[in-house]
Amino acid sequence: MHTIEPTTTDGVPPTGWRKSSYSGGNQGECLEVADGHATVPVRDSKTPAGPALTFSPQGWTRFVTAVKHGELSA
Repeated sequence: MHTIEPTTTDGVPPTGWRKSSYSGGNQGECLEVADGHATVPVRDSKTPAGPALTFSPQGWTRFVTAVKHGELSA
């Protein structure tokens, strides 16, 4: 996982952002993901022009699993 400007490892700026199905909360705590890239770009929906994180597909799955199990703390 690393922070980058809004581009992906395949060199294409992410488009088609959508709210992650793993995003929840009614406090505006939403993650957006962009499909169709070799990596999984993720950004904060409140700052769409800000930086994005990219995960390998396996890394994204591990991250989501850790969140679901409460293994990450603030």
